[in-house]
Amino acid sequence: MAGGKETPRQKMIGMMYLVLTALLALQVNSAILLKFKFLDDSLSNINEKVSKSNDFAVKGIQAQVEKNRNQAKDLVVLKQSQEIRERTKQTITYLREVRDKLVTATENTKGKSEYKNMSAEDKVAITMLGGSRNGEAYKMKDELNKFSSYIKQFVPGVSPLAMDAKEDPGVIDPEQKNKNFAELNFENTPLVAALAVLSQKEAEVLKYESDALSELAKRVGAETIVFDKIGAFASAESNTVAAGTKYKAELFLTASASGMRPSMTLNGSPLQVGPDGKGKIEFTATPGAFDASGNAKKTWTGTIRIRNNGRDTTFKVSVPYTVTKPVMQIQSASVQALYFKCGNKLSVQVPALGPQYKPGFSASGAQVIQGDKVGDVTLVPNSAEVTLNVSSGGNAIGSQTFKVRPIPKPDIKCVVGGREANEKQGTPITAVRNMSLRAIPDQGFASFLPEDARYRVTRYEVTLVRGKRPAMPTINVNGPDVDLSSVVNSAREGDRLFIEVKEVRRMNFRGEQEEVRMSKQFNVPLI
Repeated sequence: MAGGKETPRQKMIGMMYLVLTALLALQVNSAILLKFKFLDDSLSNINEKVSKSNDFAVKGIQAQVEKNRNQAKDLVVLKQSQEIRERTKQTITYLREVRDKLVTATENTKGKSEYKNMSAEDKVAITMLGGSRNGEAYKMKDELNKFSSYIKQFVPGVSPLAMDAKEDPGVIDPEQKNKNFAELNFENTPLVAALAVLSQKEAEVLKYESDALSELAKRVGAETIVFDKIGAFASAESNTVAAGTKYKAELFLTASASGMRPSMTLNGSPLQVGPDGKGKIEFTATPGAFDASGNAKKTWTGTIRIRNNGRDTTFKVSVPYTVTKPVMQIQSASVQALYFKCGNKLSVQVPALGPQYKPGFSASGAQVIQGDKVGDVTLVPNSAEVTLNVSSGGNAIGSQTFKVRPIPKPDIKCVVGGREANEKQGTPITAVRNMSLRAIPDQGFASFLPEDARYRVTRYEVTLVRGKRPAMPTINVNGPDVDLSSVVNSAREGDRLFIEVKEVRRMNFRGEQEEVRMSKQFNVPLI
């Protein structure tokens, strides 16, 4: 931005931009959407007044040129001021065309100040971001930066109007630094917030025009006298923060002079002041007396002291903020109950903490295994009830209690000749040559915890019975499969196979095996 003093109106626009930045950090609800709309309406009204003021600035230059008897060098300045005014109007017209596209794309009525759909984030993204970077925001970046490059010939040192996050010194959040201009301003953005961004960009265009016209006015002796007002101002990233997260804000003077070195405090403690005259505020929000909605009202106080006309002058500001009680979101295959001695995988998220969420887990009645991803945890219950305790950065978040279910027994199937043995009608003798006992897990248990539902019949006995006595020695089988060719060769019609399961084992999520206590017999008539 260009150096020099700003008019009170320009300072007001700057303050409203800070408010816009703070609102964008808040969770969007209907009240916040209305605040965005109010901000957009206010900026639009101010922009109209600034535009008229710039018209008068050009007329002022013209009057001074005429007063100077239309000297050739002054006429060149007048022509430049008129060209700047025309170029600005073209850029403003373009921004308002983008506004109309956004309004109509979100099923609202162009030209109306009321919107039936103030959110429509998806349609804002489609219009402004598009696909393969062909959205309107990418074209807008080029148009805005063409204008700032044009103004640079009159006001050296002005910054581009549309910057990617890595180029914008105002973007300090590392999570945002990789975003381009379009993503930074219009990704996950409701309609009224996007419109407020357009109004703010319009305000910047008019500010650049004002600076350029002011520089030209100096060349013909028509410089406007600027009156400064000094006061304290605080800009918070969000007035609502979750316990355990960082509260961030800036405390600074709304106007200052070169060489001024203000001193600042936060709640009575000295505050570090940067070379830009701004105090950086950051502290961890602590829990308070939460109301029924989970909110705790708090206030921080800042002071700014300057030396003015040989005397110390102190400005004080009190800023309210709200600490919200973090809400846990637990996701798993079966949240209502866990399975005994199984690896029950949970995902515990606290959206209000955002990137500052650094979870820690402990539990009573279960072993805790921390996952690789943030919020992932595995509980292995060893009692009938488990209580999971969640913290973040050492601050307690909450607890959740789970009931514990016993592991359901598997069902054992006897398969001969590729089909299940028929214990009622009988099975052909030749079909039993190849037998397999299969352990089938409970369907619900297997769908919830497939890694813990791996069963295998590891030992059983097969006896060919004729009448009431064995017709041949009992066959001991290790594993699920057996070749009964010897039985087929000795069997007669009317004999039966008596099969008794001796051992079933389950493999858990760690790859460890344990015996399942159960019994099962089959009596298969041979025909």
